[in-house]
Amino acid sequence: MVTAIEEHAPAEARRPSAFRTDIQSLRAVAVLAVVLNHLWPTALTGGYVGVDVFFVISGFLISSHLDREITATGRVRLGRFYARRVRRLLPAALLVLGVSVAAAYFLLPYPRWEATATEAFAGALYWENWLLAAKSVDYSAVNATAGPVRHYWSLSVEEQFYLVWPVLLVALFKIRRRRAQVVGIAAVGVASLAFSVHYTQVEPNQAYFVTQGRVWEFALGALVALTGVRVSKRLGGIASAVGFALILGSAFLYDHATPFPGYLALAPTIGTALVIAAGQRPGRQWHTAITASSPVQFLGGISYSLYLWHWPLVVVAPFVLAGAVDAGRMTTPLLLAVLATALVLAHCSKVLVEDRGVAARLGTAPTFAAMAVGLLVVSAAAAGLGAAYARDAARAERKAEEFRTGSCVGGQAMIPANRCPDPLGPAEVVHLGPADAYFKPSPGCVVVKGLVDVSKCDYSRGATSARVVWLVGDSHAQQWQPPVTDLAREHGWVLKHAYLGGCPPADVDFVGYGGAATEEGRRDCADWSARVTDVIAADSPSLVLTSFHARREFVDDGSGRTQTEQYRDGLEPRWRRWTDAGARVVVLGDPPLNGDVRDPQCVALNPRTPAVCAVDRATAQPPDPLAEVARTSGNTGVSLIDFTDYLCDERQCHGVVGGLAVYYDADHLNAAFSRSLAPVLAEELNRG
Repeated sequence: MVTAIEEHAPAEARRPSAFRTDIQSLRAVAVLAVVLNHLWPTALTGGYVGVDVFFVISGFLISSHLDREITATGRVRLGRFYARRVRRLLPAALLVLGVSVAAAYFLLPYPRWEATATEAFAGALYWENWLLAAKSVDYSAVNATAGPVRHYWSLSVEEQFYLVWPVLLVALFKIRRRRAQVVGIAAVGVASLAFSVHYTQVEPNQAYFVTQGRVWEFALGALVALTGVRVSKRLGGIASAVGFALILGSAFLYDHATPFPGYLALAPTIGTALVIAAGQRPGRQWHTAITASSPVQFLGGISYSLYLWHWPLVVVAPFVLAGAVDAGRMTTPLLLAVLATALVLAHCSKVLVEDRGVAARLGTAPTFAAMAVGLLVVSAAAAGLGAAYARDAARAERKAEEFRTGSCVGGQAMIPANRCPDPLGPAEVVHLGPADAYFKPSPGCVVVKGLVDVSKCDYSRGATSARVVWLVGDSHAQQWQPPVTDLAREHGWVLKHAYLGGCPPADVDFVGYGGAATEEGRRDCADWSARVTDVIAADSPSLVLTSFHARREFVDDGSGRTQTEQYRDGLEPRWRRWTDAGARVVVLGDPPLNGDVRDPQCVALNPRTPAVCAVDRATAQPPDPLAEVARTSGNTGVSLIDFTDYLCDERQCHGVVGGLAVYYDADHLNAAFSRSLAPVLAEELNRG
């Protein structure tokens, strides 16, 4: 994450007294912001800007080091440069990767192994940022729980910067020395910033990870280094005060909904550049008493190792401390214990691996040979974890098939007439993997291309009068696909389904899931919604089942009316088109909230005492605009099926019902549980 500490000083002055304590303090601020954000995300909501601080520091330090070599010799010994990077960064990085893979196998549920294995392999080869960028456009991956090595994305960005930056600086130097370097780097930085601003607007999830959207942050630090800007003591004091204020202000004021990086990343990066520029002039500054203090310098010194160690601990700690975790949420004393453990590990890693490790004494060729061996070892460990995942996933598939029927399984256990002895007892399986995925595709279906892509599943066995049934909506409609498919097989339906994640099939002014959709995303949603309405109306089905996450898919037409009122205007005309075409429209009521009201890992962390995961019914099942519109619709062809009583008793909603974990992730039912409601769904449909 950070460059070698000694590289901010000339070769002849690499001793503690020559260190720039202001840069070391910036490291301390940056890593502390990241760590506190991960431990207490609601307290320091924008702590992720610490990564941007690191990028500017790296651009400054590496450019300073390369500039000295280029100025003195006219070239860079790339082999020696890359070998230094390997000796500085890889030993600790590979150690933490190896430990994380082992910890995942012994401490994390098997469904977490596959992603951990893939990310460990990508992290070792420094392309994890591209892996996460690709995952960020996979809707089913949005709710995936972060693995223990996901933080390696930023190291990947930094290593990719190291790969090309020396070549660029040498090439620019050959053109016209300093002027070409400054102009060229400024041009690269402006282009990268423009890309970042644009891409953050159109693809915000990907924009966070892609390298070209981060290059400008390194370039900003490089410009401070190459221009050699110095300011007076008075201006330096003002600059550093403004700089620290920008960094800390963004750390406290930004949050997960902030469009980032984009232009808002200018605050922490310019702040970092100001602090570095202010420190170019030797001498004490107004903040030296604090920034040069031993605790701050110690934290800056272990910042790289602390960044590496803290996140795996955050991920595995709830499983290690499951007995002491309060309903899936880490208490403050436990979080402080995690922080203390991370500090101890970081210090040991800094001293024993970074400073005194064998790699620090290797020559260039042996360094690359050792690197190859280390990469092979980590890759083999990751492959082994992936193979273990495949083995356990197959076992879970077999067990899921065994445990899928019975009057006391899943939601049916809440039916009083079934007289189930312990409907709210522990789950048979709490570690939900692919066998329980709500988005698991149904075999035998084909995709029909047209105005919208439709999956057609023909279970009619050739009957000419087969009932045509549609299931349409977002992933909250898709979570009902298992029981609907069971009924389609049983009754010989032709089942068709069309989904668009995070998009309501309604004629509304959609502003996004959580209110954060891009303009392009809103247009795509409106277009899909209109097209799927036309396709269903033209198909004249006998039944349309629909659902979507209306409580999180916000609409705003500027009228100030409630979500329910706006959704009513956008849903009733479209439902009328379907009922006029001969369809019965049935809204499948959204289940109670999960991740918004409890830790999604609560059941996995409390396998024998799932009652601690129960949430008050009014809290877990607040009013839902979609259900309200369906319940009060004036269209007699529209009805609502409310499943709340099969997940909740009179007072509370639960995470385990009828021996099944209710939820697959933060806001979707697992397939086994939704399938348990097939008899309930059949009865409700027959009643209509």
